[in-house]
Amino acid sequence: MSQAVEKRLASLINARQSHLLQQGQIGLEKESLRVSPDGAIASTMHPAPLGSALTHPYITTDYSEALTEFITPPLNDIPELLSFLIDTQIFTYQHLGDELLWAASMPCVLTSGENIPIAKYGASNIGAMKTVYRRGLGHRYGRMMQVIAGVHFNYSLPEHFWPVYQELEQDRRPVREFIDDAYLGLVRNLQRFGWLIPYLFGASPAICKSFLNGHSTDLQEFDAFTYFEPYATSLRMGDIGYTNSKEAGVGIKANYDSLADYVASLRRAINSSSPLWEKIGVKVGGRYEQLNTNILQIENEYYSTVRPKQVPGLYEMPTQALSQRGVRYVELRSMDVNPFEPAGVNEKQIRFLEIFMLYCLLRESPPINHLEQQAIDSNLLKTAHLGRDPALGLQRNGQQIGLAAWARELCDGMQAISEQLDANQPMQPYQQALAASQQAVCDPESTLSARVLAQMQQHNEGFFSFARRMSQIHKNHLCSLSLSLEREAFYVQESRLSQQRQREIEASDNCSFDEFLEHYFAGTLA
Repeated sequence: MSQAVEKRLASLINARQSHLLQQGQIGLEKESLRVSPDGAIASTMHPAPLGSALTHPYITTDYSEALTEFITPPLNDIPELLSFLIDTQIFTYQHLGDELLWAASMPCVLTSGENIPIAKYGASNIGAMKTVYRRGLGHRYGRMMQVIAGVHFNYSLPEHFWPVYQELEQDRRPVREFIDDAYLGLVRNLQRFGWLIPYLFGASPAICKSFLNGHSTDLQEFDAFTYFEPYATSLRMGDIGYTNSKEAGVGIKANYDSLADYVASLRRAINSSSPLWEKIGVKVGGRYEQLNTNILQIENEYYSTVRPKQVPGLYEMPTQALSQRGVRYVELRSMDVNPFEPAGVNEKQIRFLEIFMLYCLLRESPPINHLEQQAIDSNLLKTAHLGRDPALGLQRNGQQIGLAAWARELCDGMQAISEQLDANQPMQPYQQALAASQQAVCDPESTLSARVLAQMQQHNEGFFSFARRMSQIHKNHLCSLSLSLEREAFYVQESRLSQQRQREIEASDNCSFDEFLEHYFAGTLA
């Protein structure tokens, strides 16, 4: 354990305040691609009984009309959290007919990116803006990149934790400033040690050949329809995935030294035109092809494994929300969909991530300089493509260290935190979750990525056949379950309310789309 973690944990224990660590709030966002029985991306619209994708708090769409996103409320009870995620998918399956929710992060049966339907959000200005933004993403990075799915893990400490923690730290600044700095320290450490997530929870060591659309690759051939890398953990997080640095001249790295620096770095990107994106044009033939020609159209275009977040209002820019109200939670975005779980994630994964978040919060977290940023990027890429190679070395403080040795250090350093989270829990679920991750460090064959390849070899099937088989298994399981009358009524009511809210938003529009965009980017709508 680092000295900072040991000292801070001891301070909380001695002050009899360590129970506050058990009161964190966790939210999940799980993306699931709707596909036809033959595995092709669904061409159907987002089912109307699921409500409005613009305003529904729990069921929406991401890039594509076919890329469904399930969102949980922030909860302190992990079984309740998983139950909500499962129930949301049960309700969804009631309205999908013969379609499947794809059980993997990487899509298959892609004939052309142009056939991927962009999500639509109704007739309002804000709905049109969301669609145009996605059209721009397709032009900039290709539509195929936008239908890769993942699971996002959102985490926050309770409000009453912060004054106690600040007092123990003998910090006299305004509490919001202290909270923002603590969360940014957490974010920096999640970057430093974030390679551990694809190692443990990466589940995309193989892809369908159709994803590369005939482009050359260094990946190996598994069979006639599948590419793979024998030691890969998460090709989704590798150099075939969606990043903001795939084209020369539009690379961006946010500055995580402080919240002010983070906001300023994103604002520079959303206010600086890119010659590359200027070639696309904005309004072409009377139709918006992208929101603008800037390096980022909006803040959400910045792809990062982790983000400090605040909940924005309907017309509020994310950087506005952060500047005005500070960091509310941290979003970790590097976890693949778990193809072996109907929910796409399991309890041990969630509990480990909670331990990991607290470890990164309590550990010392100096600013990240240019050389360390290069090492962070290299470590993530190496782990994505070669993470289970026993000889793999990562960069730490200018020197090479074996991935397994570093991972063991980190997991050992989390032991005391897991014990505090398990206080008064006889089954010790956090220590069990940590032990499972320690086992995966000692035995790479027990990782999700190794299990995927083992299943493909055992069943003599390519990645597509594996993913479709798991998708059907999960569908059969979820469709065999029933919702309580109360839960069923809850989802039906939420769908109706969301449709009503969309109609109200559309009726309230009082300016043209051109004027709306001008006001939005000027920050005068919120």
